[in-house]
Amino acid sequence: MTLKETFESAVAASKQLTTRPDNETLLKLYSLYKQATDGDAPEEGPTNMFDIVGKAKHGAWKKLKGIASDDAMQQYVDIFKTLK
Repeated sequence: MTLKETFESAVAASKQLTTRPDNETLLKLYSLYKQATDGDAPEEGPTNMFDIVGKAKHGAWKKLKGIASDDAMQQYVDIFKTLK
């Protein structure tokens, strides 16, 4: 199985977890997913000052700037494997 197939399988399986991961882990998975699929985060994040979740997501994604898509996919898979 290729890395992309393994990543896509992990993404699909992550939606079927019986135990919800903690917020920090969810934020890391989200940011790695976005980096793997969309590349670097835009400089400007949510402009609504009350969008705390959106700002946290954007901040976590922005910290991954410059990480290659394949590296982000592998990190996502590695974290997912610890959740099973």
